Amino acid sequence: MNSKNTFRSLILFFFCIIKMNAQEILTVEDVVKIALENNYEIKIASNNLLIDKTNVSPGNATMLPKVTATIVDNNSVQNSSQTRQDGTETELDNAKNNSLSYGIGLDWTIFDGLRMFARLDQLKELQKLGEAQLKLTIITKISDVNATYFDLVQQQQQLAALDSTIVISNQRLTLAQNRFTIGKASKLEVLNAQVDLNTDKVTLLRQKELFVNTKILLNQILARDANIDFKVVEKIVVDNELLLPQLSALAEKQNPQLETQIINKRVSELQLKQIKAGRYPNIKINTGYNFSESQSSLGFVSQSASKGLNYGFSASLNLFDGFAQNRNEKIAKIQIENSKITIEQQNLALHSQLSISYQTYLTNLELIALEEKNEAIAKQNLNITLDKFRIGTITTLEFRTAQLNYVNAKVRYSNAQFQAKLSEIALKELAGNLSF
Repeated sequence: MNSKNTFRSLILFFFCIIKMNAQEILTVEDVVKIALENNYEIKIASNNLLIDKTNVSPGNATMLPKVTATIVDNNSVQNSSQTRQDGTETELDNAKNNSLSYGIGLDWTIFDGLRMFARLDQLKELQKLGEAQLKLTIITKISDVNATYFDLVQQQQQLAALDSTIVISNQRLTLAQNRFTIGKASKLEVLNAQVDLNTDKVTLLRQKELFVNTKILLNQILARDANIDFKVVEKIVVDNELLLPQLSALAEKQNPQLETQIINKRVSELQLKQIKAGRYPNIKINTGYNFSESQSSLGFVSQSASKGLNYGFSASLNLFDGFAQNRNEKIAKIQIENSKITIEQQNLALHSQLSISYQTYLTNLELIALEEKNEAIAKQNLNITLDKFRIGTITTLEFRTAQLNYVNAKVRYSNAQFQAKLSEIALKELAGNLSF
């Protein structure tokens, strides 16, 4: 019976190992790839860009002719009477009258003050605007993915720190119980050790809860099942070679928000061109080939038919429209001026954000170095304190203080790395240089 239980235990043990090894390990490159494929906002922005691309066509700019096929069939049954000039009267009940006409017609605007060419250029600019908006959506989402991912890495590091402090708290409780057994410590020391151990366990549970919830949040951003479990890498690697001048130069070329404002100015300029086209004549040509047939039970002509080509042209010129032309041109010019102001405003805001974020980035890099030293000192202090506690030369309060100092130092070091990574992500996002 014992051998059977041992065999079952071994099977369960190996099953757990296989399950742990099968757990998905995601790198930041993996989550970025999944986000690009699955994220709903990116998909919507991609579809909007497809709409903009589809709109770029000569036909949508009214540059192509319009060809229509028509057919009209009229029928009537009437009681008719006619009196001719010579006094002759003719009457017919249920007189039938039929007419049928059909054909193909072409209508083509051949000159509209070059409005159609400005419209086509505007559609192309709107496509570029859609591309900039898609880029902005992608960069924003990738930034969110990166921040959430490295938040998980930070939390994972904190979980490791809390696990280690529980191990230390267990050792402390065991030492306190042993000392109480041989009469070298009071029951109060044992109770204090137990309370501190329980406190550490509560903190660990809270941290595990936060860790699981953040995993769910990341799965949501990745647009996949919220219950999919995975692991993240153990370390946060911060790019410590970013330079403000290079970031500023990249931002002026690649920042999607600034790029959007520049395109909007170009769209406004093309809108003014279309409005100015109203000062020129509008010339259209038209042609068609039509067939017609008619039948009448009463009248001079009982049946007729015709077919043939028709053609012509029309021209119109706005002479006076209540000064609407002048008003529309003035408004369009003001909108262009507003676009210039918006570009200047966006450019200033961009460089201000870069400067602020870069200063934060430098500070966080210094904090990483400082907190790394603090962690090493706190660890050394804890080891010394633990040795002294074993031989009973320090109080439990001193031991607990050293233990908490070590845990807090590890948490601060992890948080410093995370904050520096967030600064790096923010700078690359502003520069339009976030890798995806």
